[in-house]
Amino acid sequence: MTVLVTGGAGYIGSHMVHALVDAGESVVVIDDLSTGFSSVLPRTVPLSVGDAGDETLVGNVIAQHRVESIIHFAGSVVVPDSMRDPLGYYRNNTMTTRSLMNSAVKAGISRFIFSSTAAVYGNPDQVPVSEHAPTRPMSPYGSSKLMTEIMLHDVASAHDMNYVVLRYFNVAGADPDGRCGLSTVGATHLLKIAVEAATSQRAKVDVYGTDYPTPDGSCIRDFIHVSDLAQAHLAALSYLRGGGGSITLNCGYGRGYSVLETIEAVRRVSMRNFAVSYAPRRPGDIMTMVADTSRIRSVLDWKPRYDNLDTIARDALTWEKRLFSERGGHPKRAESA
Repeated sequence: MTVLVTGGAGYIGSHMVHALVDAGESVVVIDDLSTGFSSVLPRTVPLSVGDAGDETLVGNVIAQHRVESIIHFAGSVVVPDSMRDPLGYYRNNTMTTRSLMNSAVKAGISRFIFSSTAAVYGNPDQVPVSEHAPTRPMSPYGSSKLMTEIMLHDVASAHDMNYVVLRYFNVAGADPDGRCGLSTVGATHLLKIAVEAATSQRAKVDVYGTDYPTPDGSCIRDFIHVSDLAQAHLAALSYLRGGGGSITLNCGYGRGYSVLETIEAVRRVSMRNFAVSYAPRRPGDIMTMVADTSRIRSVLDWKPRYDNLDTIARDALTWEKRLFSERGGHPKRAESA
């Protein structure tokens, strides 16, 4: 039996595919390659290029490969973009997932793992934030993910399906074996921006707000290594296969690092003192977002291996250096296929 990974050629999806293959699983990927790169996939994994919301395509893939579980990553993930194009985000995230769920129901798929986000919480009343916290998304991106969570709950209640929703905090780093990483030039992730500055692809790193009531005045985030996140999905799959019921889980480490601490970690591992520019706060930025991880640690057989900011920064930097070299030392956009 096979696991279908949608968005499997993307940043997190490709790490998931490698983790599944490493675990001896049969895998098939659907990805439209709009932000993914087929070159990072294992050669043994079949790739169907197309939209995860294309019910004909998905139905054929499920039947051809005898899919028994779905891990769903495909979607749009940039918060500022969602503010400019909310309808695009509701299409790519909510409507696509509705169609994917319909395909799953028709095929009798009983296990579904969904890639959600801490953005569903908005500005939390209490930190660390637990899964019971109120959901008050501050962007169409967060809203589109929350709508999908609600939809998944209703579908699972009406049909023979159990799910795990994993709410990611700040995903960073790259595969320690160098097989994949964040390849998109111009990505908005803080660590990506910092390693681009460390490799002379950016003139500086902008820090928005240094007057927050935090130890150093900058925002605080809970970073999780992308390989640990992939292992959390494997543990979620094992949980569902073992008869586990539907559940929503935070995915983080339960500790926060400030923006300035994160920049210093990249400076430390790169031994480069790149420039930092200080700007006013941005509207909508959340001051502190740290996960309460007690539930995931108690429910899943999951033990993080890379819970160290320098390790996360070093793996991200190693991957960025490889990309920069492959692009001939020029910061240009890589091809998607």
